[in-house]
Amino acid sequence: MTQHSTSRRALLTAALAAPAVAVGAPLLTAAPAAAVDPVGGCQILVDWKPITLYEGVVENDPVAPAEARVIRLAGTEFLQLRGLVTGTLTADAALGTLHPDIRPAKVTRGVCPRNNSLGVNSVRIEVNTSGVLWAFGPQAATKVTWIQLDNFSSVMR
Repeated sequence: MTQHSTSRRALLTAALAAPAVAVGAPLLTAAPAAAVDPVGGCQILVDWKPITLYEGVVENDPVAPAEARVIRLAGTEFLQLRGLVTGTLTADAALGTLHPDIRPAKVTRGVCPRNNSLGVNSVRIEVNTSGVLWAFGPQAATKVTWIQLDNFSSVMR
């Protein structure tokens, strides 16, 4: 008796060849995403605003200033950070304050890359409801000399 097997290619060809009626008419009548949100699904609620950095924390690159913004993606608000900051952190420390237009309703946190010290190459970043930006994890043995904020994107609400 001959054993039959169906290849992936044959299954894909059959799926693509299926008439739209068999797949489902709702797909044909659904509104495109662009009609729902004109910015391709991402809406900027608060555009990039500078972060007021505290003493001892500086922007290292004028092309990459420390900034924050708020976006809405698929109905969820996100806080995003960007920029490169430097300093010498040997303990948990406040880095700065976000613009008054940007205040999370709850503590929001993420992880950002930092200088590699004894194999530690990331730091926890938190923003509290007052808009204060904190770095958690630096120690005397693993000093933080720079933090790249571009990696930070966290749910605000």
